[in-house]
Amino acid sequence: MSDSTSLPDRYFEFIDTIVDTTLKGKIRSVEQVYQMLVQQIDSGTGEIFERCLADRLSTTQYQLAHETDELKTAKASRIHRALQTIDKQWELWQKENRVKDAIASAADRIIQAEPHTRLFALLREIDPNQAEVLTLEQQRQLAKTLTDKLDGIANPELHLEVSPLANGLQQGLQSWQQVEPHLVSWIYEQGRGQLGFGGIPGQNGPWALWAKQVNRPFPQGLFTTLSFNHSFLDFLDRQPHADVSEWVELTVILQGLQRGLVVWFDKMVYDSKVGAKLSISTYLTFALIWSQLANAVQGSTRLNSNTREHLTNACFQVTLQILRAFSQRDYFPLYGGIFAAFTGEYLRGALQYLDEPLRRVEGTQEKARILTLLGYSMRAMGNFERSIAFHQQALDIAREAGDRRCEIANLNHISRSYVGQKNYALAIDCSQRALIGSRQEGERLGEANALANLGFSEVFQAREQGELEPEVYEGAIHYLEQGLQLSDKLADRQSQALCRSSLGIAYVAIGDYPKAIANLLKGWESAQMSGDLYLQGLNLAYLAQAHYRQQNLEATLYFGGLGMYLLEQIEAQEWRQSAGLLSIIQGQMGVEAFQGLLEQHRPRIIPAIGVDGYDHIFQLLEEYQRSLE
Repeated sequence: MSDSTSLPDRYFEFIDTIVDTTLKGKIRSVEQVYQMLVQQIDSGTGEIFERCLADRLSTTQYQLAHETDELKTAKASRIHRALQTIDKQWELWQKENRVKDAIASAADRIIQAEPHTRLFALLREIDPNQAEVLTLEQQRQLAKTLTDKLDGIANPELHLEVSPLANGLQQGLQSWQQVEPHLVSWIYEQGRGQLGFGGIPGQNGPWALWAKQVNRPFPQGLFTTLSFNHSFLDFLDRQPHADVSEWVELTVILQGLQRGLVVWFDKMVYDSKVGAKLSISTYLTFALIWSQLANAVQGSTRLNSNTREHLTNACFQVTLQILRAFSQRDYFPLYGGIFAAFTGEYLRGALQYLDEPLRRVEGTQEKARILTLLGYSMRAMGNFERSIAFHQQALDIAREAGDRRCEIANLNHISRSYVGQKNYALAIDCSQRALIGSRQEGERLGEANALANLGFSEVFQAREQGELEPEVYEGAIHYLEQGLQLSDKLADRQSQALCRSSLGIAYVAIGDYPKAIANLLKGWESAQMSGDLYLQGLNLAYLAQAHYRQQNLEATLYFGGLGMYLLEQIEAQEWRQSAGLLSIIQGQMGVEAFQGLLEQHRPRIIPAIGVDGYDHIFQLLEEYQRSLE
């Protein structure tokens, strides 16, 4: 083709050449057509080529429709097939070049970002919430493109900041290849349905297995730390020379693990409810890991202030990405507890870390759902004011986004927090609004929770007003029983646990202890199955009260000790309720007799909370008693 020819004429001539060569039998594969397109189509001129090709196709189709001569029709048919081959290879060329252009644009955005912000730019490009998520192969291409572009740039500071990003991306993909074959093998070893982020330190669960698969010190060190439930700060202090490339590598590996586990659990069609629960735990576990890493970086004395701030913000950015992805899933727990995935020290301080990323994102529907989860968690910790603030903000965002399920959920949560503040009039008002809204929308789960909240609020209001007659509580108990019936129909463990515990507390309030114990035991069972540690602890605390009123001291010590431990582990203030009750019994019996009676339940307590948990019961009692001095 002549360089002096106009571009459309060049492309018409090019198309005719391919057709002619095809008709002469000189093109034997579609790959040859594709290679000719690669060589001849100039960047940025695809639209012109597409118009030329469409013109030739239209002309040939007209000939086929109107030509009567058989020989000419046969030739037009062969030309049309050749043009269709070009069209299909052109679609493939467009697709692959769109990917190349997207990768090149991503590399340019990283390179052109402001100094010291390029790590954040990279994290945005590999964010799983992007409209077009980069595949692993495309991430590999991005690393290569970054390296290639740097070759043509003579800025040493730019090289110093971008090279570690490219190297970390490449190394992360290699390390992920080592771990990927062992993604779920640990589940078969310890039994289906057990997520295994706890277990015997260094033995059970995935972390120890994954640590053996990678040969790089930074991710290996983190997996070992998680396996033994050691301090993240100690982990960082043992890695004083870890650079940005190793943090990028870790990001790629953890993203791969989280994504792979969620995909696998989501496909558990034989038990979708178990799969959803395990997916929820996976999202929360990985969000917590990044939040704890951020906190550890912030507290490390081995990093300079600029590096600390840089890496802390990066960790929070990844945390937010995980929570945003989680909030878009159908099984996002609008009424569930954040504690389901964690045990022991994992729970310490997790919630204040998880709310930090929310300061860095504008109001979105995803943010409303994350705020809902965090507001619930703040209430469990006894921080009712902050809980209401979270839920009110979520309520406003949900209304603006038209997310009625989320709106109803937050009205229910606000009602529960007002009960915690002993503001029963407002609690009743919010639960009534949630009940009306849920019935209008046909939102059965919201209705079950609203009924439970309404009955619960009315019980406590009557109790505060000194009402002792059982008839006063009949209306409230009727609401609770309605909520329980609906929860049973929905087979929703979380709502069942809430209704059962509310009924049990109501019966404790009116002195019907046998009914209280029956409901609280079932509430405890439902809370265990839903994984909600707060409701587990609350049921246990009131079981201790009910048994104490019946002078069953052995049962009081058993339930009170377990409830106190679980509630304190999630920093719920109700642990002091059980501690106070046990302290009274200890004072009445004497320390030695008290310890002997509790020792009888040691074989039942240790399987639930371990030897350290059992010993911690006594430490908590001492702590409580010191706080009264």
